[in-house]
Amino acid sequence: MTSSPQPAGWYPDRQNPRLYRWWDGQAWTANTRPSHDAEMIELDVEGAHDPDKIRAQAARGTQGRGSGVVGGGTLFSEPVLVVNQRAKLIEMANEFGVFDQNGNRLGGVVQVGQSTLKKAIRLLTNYDQFLTHRFEIRDANHSTVLKVTRPAKVFKSRFLVTKADDSPIGEIVQENVFGKIRLGFVVDGRKVGGIFAENWRAWDFAIKDDADVEIARITKTWGGFVKAAFTTADNYVVEIHRPLRDPLASMVVASALTIDTALKQDDKG
Repeated sequence: MTSSPQPAGWYPDRQNPRLYRWWDGQAWTANTRPSHDAEMIELDVEGAHDPDKIRAQAARGTQGRGSGVVGGGTLFSEPVLVVNQRAKLIEMANEFGVFDQNGNRLGGVVQVGQSTLKKAIRLLTNYDQFLTHRFEIRDANHSTVLKVTRPAKVFKSRFLVTKADDSPIGEIVQENVFGKIRLGFVVDGRKVGGIFAENWRAWDFAIKDDADVEIARITKTWGGFVKAAFTTADNYVVEIHRPLRDPLASMVVASALTIDTALKQDDKG
């Protein structure tokens, strides 16, 4: 594929004419879809990411606290993660871009395993909320670094967090149904922390360790009029207060990057 300048969007894959590949405005991504797939009707309403807007979003989300702090350039070593959902008029599969506070792309989150039947269910009914959902968290090179699976649920959700090779890391378990949502991090049967919503609408969140000390924070940010008025896509900022070690580091990143989708699906229940 050529990397000549062109607007963000789906383009025919020159190596496989049966596929379309997503161009984000600067580079070809790993995201593909069949040329006849139902995603044709999703209709993107945004172009490529704007580093200036992302820097402003990071400053709003952290109230300037993250400025000047140098990170390591990865999903697990940056103090601030800016998470922006790809805005679509009709959404068949969720996708998020993840950036550092300077607007550099660190990776993304892609919902996988959406069969044609699942997409039809999502488009035509609310039953999609009860089905199993799978997500891959990918780095800037499009390599999968974590997987998150939400098994089919009725009332409370739980999320299985694994490494790219499917070896288990832990679970994120919903602890309540009513009021301010709480989700616990469970590793080898022991609670090592959790996420605590600070209002009944579930934005914003404090992430705490097992000593009840805040180690990270999630703050929803304004995505602009078009995004807010015509789509369900959200933007938010994750502020990680100090370097974390595994398994807590992976649990925090996994939960922070998939919490938006989890809450949207649970809100339908």
